[in-house]
Amino acid sequence: MTELSLSTANPVDAAVDALVVGLHPDGDGVAVADERLADSAAAFAGVGATGKAGEVVRIPAPAGTGATSLVGVGLGPVDAVTPEKVRRGAGAATRALAGVATLGSLLGAVDLAAAAEGHLLGAYQFDRYKTPAKATAGTVTLFVTDAGDAAEAIVRRSMIGAEAVGLARDLINTAPNDLPPAVFADRASAAAKEAGLSVEVLDEKALARDGYGGILGVGSGSTRPPRLVRLAWTPANPVKTVALVGKGITFDSGGISIKPAQNMDHMTSDMSGAACVVATVIAAAALRLPVAVIAYAPLAENLPSGSSYRPGDVLTHFGGKTVHVLNTDAEGRLVLADAIVRATRDEPDYLIETSTLTGAQLVALGSRTMGVMGSDAFRDRVAELARATGEGGWAMPLPEELREGLDSQVADIANVAGDRFGGMLVAGHYLKEFIPEGLPWAHLDIAGPAFNTGKPHGYTAAGGTGVPVRTLLAVLEDIAAEG
Repeated sequence: MTELSLSTANPVDAAVDALVVGLHPDGDGVAVADERLADSAAAFAGVGATGKAGEVVRIPAPAGTGATSLVGVGLGPVDAVTPEKVRRGAGAATRALAGVATLGSLLGAVDLAAAAEGHLLGAYQFDRYKTPAKATAGTVTLFVTDAGDAAEAIVRRSMIGAEAVGLARDLINTAPNDLPPAVFADRASAAAKEAGLSVEVLDEKALARDGYGGILGVGSGSTRPPRLVRLAWTPANPVKTVALVGKGITFDSGGISIKPAQNMDHMTSDMSGAACVVATVIAAAALRLPVAVIAYAPLAENLPSGSSYRPGDVLTHFGGKTVHVLNTDAEGRLVLADAIVRATRDEPDYLIETSTLTGAQLVALGSRTMGVMGSDAFRDRVAELARATGEGGWAMPLPEELREGLDSQVADIANVAGDRFGGMLVAGHYLKEFIPEGLPWAHLDIAGPAFNTGKPHGYTAAGGTGVPVRTLLAVLEDIAAEG
């Protein structure tokens, strides 16, 4: 991971390979956010810099500057700068400077937390399968006026959050042939034990013994059997207990209801929810949050074979509720329901579930905004915090009339509705069936935001994004502070 440090030295004298400065639009030119480098504004304007948010422009450093080059990052108008614009600018600069050994940044003087987080997230590279490995930024020095304990705490928090996002991204980006359920469970368990968490893993025999019909059914077509992972951070005298549940389909072909071949490779990301809850509980322990956090990752590979579960099958969820399977490609809700019921046995004060659950999320909200459903007050609280982190969340309803589509004449519930309308919300209704009355809960559909199928942007790399790790951490910290 890229090293991050603070310095109160004069950045003009810093002997770094590149020095990042903020730019703002200024009439027909640009203004440099730090007046000590105001004389470079004309040079930036001369190469076409506009100060528009997200812009990155590199020029030779002027005489009298210790840096080899200056990197201007557009932050937009001075009166419209937000933490997310700083975060994205820092990330874009770090990506553009991959391979640069020493990087200095003045963005910390604008917003230290956003700059630190953006630089660290933007430095992420997944190079497991690359020969040779990709180059990353070596060290980033944030130049600030005060590098005291408060500033150090901000940087430490940013580093822990970025490490968690990096862990989730690494899991998501690992090829599915290298990450069957058992290997995912082993990697999660090893990371959790190193963090001091308690670990429990149920294999296929234990799942059958205890009646986890949803997880077993979805995993029945694969020669690589399913798992259920439970990781727990339990501080002394926790103020609240929060259960996290994340969908862990290590590869999703759709099963017998097979998906189209085009873009099926993206289904390596169908375990993003599980990756994110694993990373979040480890970060909660690193931050020593006074909240008990228990993460559940139901893991299965959804493949077609002679042993696959079929449309028309009836499965029995953990806890006894039966489901009539009408579509084997609506498998996420089946593994999640088992895990949700198990999680409620821990009697949490809140439950948050996250999953790449429906293509309908993309239709409704696009590729960068997750849909947030659940109990009204908690749903709204989570969505607001998601927007504050820059991960984007929008509160969605669960209209009662949509629940009727899940009625079944064969079993307690069907796994899909009879029509295609409101698919994201119907899936939310399915999960709601397994939530005890009165438990504040939220369902985060991250089908689009979890995996960037386009070009890198801001601090977001191609492939796994780690959404919603930062949202989950923000919610846990908010619960720690407010209850």
